[in-house]
This record gives sequence, structure tokens and C-alpha cells, in this order.
Amino acid sequence: MAYFENIKPVKFEGANSSNPFSFKFYNPEEKVGNKTMEEHLRFAVSYWHTFTFDGSDPFGSGNMKRPWDYLKGMDLAKARVEAAFEFFEKMNVPYFCFHDIDIAPEGDNLKGTLENLDTVVDMIEEYMKTSKTKLLWNTANMFTHPRFVHGAATSNNADVYAHAAAKVKKGLEIGKRLGGENYVFWGGREGYETLLNTDMKLELDNLGRFFHMAVDYAKEIGFDAQFLIEPKPQEPTKHQYDFDVATGLSFLQKYDLQDHFKFNIEANHATLAGHTFEHELRTARINGMLGSVDANQGDTLLGWDTDEFPTDLYSTTLAMYEILKNDGLGRGGLNFDAKVRRGSFEADDLFHAHIAGMDSFAVGLRVAHRLIEDKVLDNFVADRYASFSEGIGKDIVEGKADFHSLEKYALELGDIQHKSGRQEFLKATINQHLLQEFAK
Repeated sequence: MAYFENIKPVKFEGANSSNPFSFKFYNPEEKVGNKTMEEHLRFAVSYWHTFTFDGSDPFGSGNMKRPWDYLKGMDLAKARVEAAFEFFEKMNVPYFCFHDIDIAPEGDNLKGTLENLDTVVDMIEEYMKTSKTKLLWNTANMFTHPRFVHGAATSNNADVYAHAAAKVKKGLEIGKRLGGENYVFWGGREGYETLLNTDMKLELDNLGRFFHMAVDYAKEIGFDAQFLIEPKPQEPTKHQYDFDVATGLSFLQKYDLQDHFKFNIEANHATLAGHTFEHELRTARINGMLGSVDANQGDTLLGWDTDEFPTDLYSTTLAMYEILKNDGLGRGGLNFDAKVRRGSFEADDLFHAHIAGMDSFAVGLRVAHRLIEDKVLDNFVADRYASFSEGIGKDIVEGKADFHSLEKYALELGDIQHKSGRQEFLKATINQHLLQEFAK
């Protein structure tokens, strides 16, 4: 059955195209540097927001019009697989991602849940045999069901901890079976509401133990995917243990996990942590921990996770600058962890949203590449820190200085001279490069 009969495969038609179902800037075959756009961007469709989200929010029930929603249970799950691969083909995307309960409903017990997963994974595996779209990552949903009210791997209840382990064990098996290139851990409820009833040390120690068990089992079954942690500061818990990249890195280092994990960084989560998207990307990059990206954006006027499709070209440019400086995302990609707005309830809107996001990152890629090629920021930063490339500054960097030599040098100094940081000039320069993209 075809679910998007009125939509033809989306093609690149250029900036002047009036076809709303075409790419204006994303040309998968276009070379940017030594890679094609498709190779650089590695776009992935999120199964949850695209095929299971119904438009509900805290103030309203679902309102999305999906051609498969007349079905229930496993019939609905199978229809979503059919719709998903039709969508992947028409959007020509290389990857997709999912949580376990996105693809199959929970059963009456854990055994029934795992059986449902096996049935749907059989179907996905068949579709993947003739599809170009591969699995970027999968993960286990351990936050929706009431059993996870107090967390999963940080729960105060050992029975819940065991249930969570069984779900992740199955998830790793599914990832191996479907050729997943990564496996994500998002601790949706791995945190606390109040310290008054929380043994923080036990919870963090148990989380570290859980991750080591996952590493060990992946090795046991020969699943060599990159493990990813996705930081988020709050929502639904008051404070989540994976607050941001810096906090997550501290955790990984304490529990000797830094060689097994990298970060999957979401733009909207960076906002909630009080950071910019590019801050989180750079923090991961300079520590060798940038693994993958959830490509979305938040609304700075709203203090929750709005998961909007990315359309801010300034943000996509600065994000791609960090990604290119990282020499790409390796096995990671740009996953659209983004949902259409509640008012965009028709199935066609799924195409419009993904086109907008893919075009936005294509523009960001082009502009970021030119910024790096022209060394616009590199040269300015090198000049700003030039005092550390010679003399006493070079001694500091090379570890040759101590307090004695620094005191002696300082006592002989005259007036200290500064250079302007020229922040406004640099922002104007980025604007100039953006505008030049559209003047071509």
C-alpha cells in the first residue's frame, strides 16, 4: 500500500524552483571539499516524531492526520514500517533511527514485548535488503512506561534496573542484526526530582555499572557500533545526570567509560542547558568526543523541548563549522529529532519539514566550508592568541614556565596592551558569507 501517493521522489531543483516538494540547496551529489553533501551530512529520519507522533501536547489530544492511523496494535506497527520506507525512498535519505517502542507496541509482559519487536524487526530487515536507507542508531525507550517513574538504570528499584537491562540487551541485538552504526543511551528519567529522597552516589555508580555491562555485552555478541550518550539538563526530571557535554564527560571519565562512548548532541538540549548548539559541539569536539547530532532547534522564548525542525541558517552554519573542524561525524549523522508543529497536521507537512531542515544544513555546510577554506576565523583567532606563540607565552604553552620565571617577566613589564576582540566584525563577516551564498 502507498501512503504518500501524491508525492513524487524529492529532487534537487535549485534555489529558483517553485516546486514545494524539491530541494533548493541540498544536492546530495554536489561536492563540498572532498565529499558529497550526502557524505558530509548523513541525514537520518527519526521514526518517533515522523511516524508515531500524533500531535498531542499537555493541553490537547492528538490531531495529526496519518493514513495509517485507522489501524491498531501490530497492524499499525507494520503499516508504519511500510510508510517509513516509502518516505525514506521519496526523501532519498541514507539513514533512520528509532526507539524500541516506536517500531512495536509493548506486550502484556516483557516476553510479549520482545516477541513484538522480533516480528517488526523481521519486517524492517526485509525492507532494508532493497533500500539504500540504513540504521544510524537505535535505542531503548526507558522513560514512557510508568515502571520508569523513578528512572531506569538509576532507579531505586532493582527490578526496574533488571527490566531496563533486558531492554538494552535486546536493543543491542537488534542493532547488530540491522547493521546499526551507533547505539544511543538517552537517560530520559536518569536524574532526580529532589535530593531529599535520593542516594545520588548509588544511582551514579549503578549507571556506570549499567554502561559497563552494555559495553561487555556488545563485545560478547560482536556488535561494534559507536556508543553515544545524549545530554539533556532537565525535562522530565528536575535534574538529569547527563546535564550537558561537560557533565557527561566528567561522568565517563570517573567511571572509565571515555574510550567506549561519544556524545550525540541535540541543539534543543543545548538551549535547555543554557548553552548554544555550537558550544556543546565544540566542547565535545576539542575533547575528541563528538559522535552524532540530533538536528533540531528550540524556541528561546519557551523553556521546554519544542523539537522544531532546524531553519536557523546562522545556527546551521556554526554547527557545520564545528562538524567540519571535527573532520565530520564519522559513524554519526544528522538525525532530525524534530516534529512538525501541531498546526501542521497533514501528511504532506512531513515532507515540507524535512526539506526545510535538509536545505538549512546544506546552506550551513556550504558557508562553513568557505569560512574554513578562507581561514576567516582561524586567522583572526591565531592573531588574537599570538602572544602564546613566542617568548614567555610559548614557554607557558610548552610547560617551561613556572611562577618564578613568570614573576620575573611580569616585574619587567610596562603597560599591558590589548587587541580588540572585534565580535561585531566577526558576526558581520559570517553574515557576509551567508548572504554571498544567496547572491550566487
